[in-house]
Formats: sequence, C-alpha cells, structure tokens
Amino acid sequence: MNDLKYRLFASVSNDLQAVESALHENLNPFLDIVSKVAEHILFSGGKRLRPLLMILCARLCGYSGRYDKTLSTVFEYLHAATLLHDDIVDGADLRRGKPVAHAIWGSAAAVLVGDFLLARCLTIAAETENPDVVRVIAEITENMSQGEIHQLVKKRDLNLSESEYLEVIRRKTAVLIQGACRIGALIANAPAHRCQALADYGLSIGIAFQMADDLLDYVADSKDLGKNVGADLREGKLTLPVIFALKQADVPDRAEMKRILQADSISDKDFESFKDFLHKYKGISYTKELANRHVQNAKSFLSVFEPSETRQLLMEIADYALARKE
Repeated sequence: MNDLKYRLFASVSNDLQAVESALHENLNPFLDIVSKVAEHILFSGGKRLRPLLMILCARLCGYSGRYDKTLSTVFEYLHAATLLHDDIVDGADLRRGKPVAHAIWGSAAAVLVGDFLLARCLTIAAETENPDVVRVIAEITENMSQGEIHQLVKKRDLNLSESEYLEVIRRKTAVLIQGACRIGALIANAPAHRCQALADYGLSIGIAFQMADDLLDYVADSKDLGKNVGADLREGKLTLPVIFALKQADVPDRAEMKRILQADSISDKDFESFKDFLHKYKGISYTKELANRHVQNAKSFLSVFEPSETRQLLMEIADYALARKE
C-alpha cells in the first residue's frame, strides 16, 4: 500500500501542485470568514483524487486546453461543501484529525460557507460556456443531496437492504467521482463511447471508494482515520458490513447486534463486540470482496483506451481506492 501510494502521488505531483494553487486562486470570497471556514476544510489533508481524476481523464482523451486545473476545483469545492453540511447533520467532532468547522465558527457559518462553495462551483463551471458541463454539475449536486437525505431517513432502520445501501452511496459519493471523470472527457470533446467509459469507470471507483470508507470505520484507528472510529455505528448509519452481517447472524447474535444498534449510546466494549460480529458473519470480508469487484470493473472500462502512462495512473487510482488506510 505505501509503495502504491508513494508511486501514485509522486507521479502526479505537478498536477497536484497545480490543483492546490487553483483552489487558492479561485476561492475568491468577499468576506474573510468565508476564507477561514473554507480553508479549514479545503486544506486539511485531502488527497485531491476527484480533481486529479478529472485532469487525468481529460488528458487521456487528448485535452490540450488550459482550463482543466481551474475546472477541477469544482469537485473539491463540492466535496468540501457536503462535508461542512454533513458534519453538522451527523454531530461530528473531528474531520481529518481536526475539530470540525461548526465547532469553531458555529453551525450557521458552516452552513452558509457550504452554500457559498456550491455557488462557486456553478460559477466556475459556467465559465466553460458548455451547457453539458453545467448540467452534470447541477445533477451531481441534486443527487448528492438526495443521497444524504435518503441516508438520514434510513438511520437506525434495521431493514435497510443492500440494494438501498448501494443507491445511497451511488448518489452521495459515487456520482461526484463519476462526474469528475465524465467532465474530463466532455471538455476534451471525446466521442460518446469514451465519455461513457470514463463515467462508468468513475461510478465503479466511487462505489468501491465508499465501501472502503465504510470498512475503515471498523478496521482503522482514530489516528489514521482522522475521525473517531465507530462514528457510523454511533450515528445509526447501517453500512454494508452491518447489513450483510445482520442478515447472516443467528437469532441470539442478531438480537444482540440489534440491541447495540438501537442503544442511545454505544460503549467501547459494545463497539468491540459488534466488530467481532462483523468478522464472525463475514460482513467485513464480503464488503472487501464486493469493493474489489467494483475496482476490477472500473479497470475493465479503461480497455477502450490505448495503453499509456495516463491510463496506467487511472488503473493505479482504482487500486488505491480500495487499498487506502486513511
């Protein structure tokens, strides 16, 4: 994993530096507080995979313009906006190892800065004068909102199915990564079949990425994760490891799992017991297996492109989506 991470990020260091510059240059708020709140979430250690994917997909399709770095900031601004809002909804304390924005500046400021970032995305997208690009950004924002609402209404719902879970993560996570890949192809004026191949690649990566993220809540530690482990469980979010294990558990163990899930607060002891159930009933291994299947699917969609350094980087990003530890 460390070798993959080092090789991947070393090979795109120039692109990542350009993205960092563009994020600073294009934030362009009117008030200092907007900068402070936005920078708190934007520059707290994110890997920039979404903007990087847009840039690489554009390059793979032969893009030769100069707007790719600026446009790529849309995906980081969108992501940051949702994190600001989600942390309030979830009652989170930490994000990437730091206090959440609303704990420092208050919920009102965090919500409004999130709104500003969403608006900034549309302004930057509009500069392309490409209605397809603007439409994709608008559709992403709508889908992500609906995904979060769907997850909210299903909190602590022990009847949440695997298919519903997949629909939630498609909307709240995967469409943003899918959109980054699609727009990379769009700005390069790629033919329809190549646009679709990269959109399918991005969707598969996004689903695998979220499954891996859900696994980290049970297999990582707080220092590596940058937030408290077990947060999903304590917030009443049923993710795939839980959904699968609940379905497989015998009657006594299922009853104990339900007791923990429905408790007003979950002790460290109960959390450790719950993790044991996830391993016992293959919730962890099943999720890893399914995420890996999506990674392999993602790679297969790149077969429409000739072998190249850029295609290889996209293949390695697919592996990284599953193998990451934080």
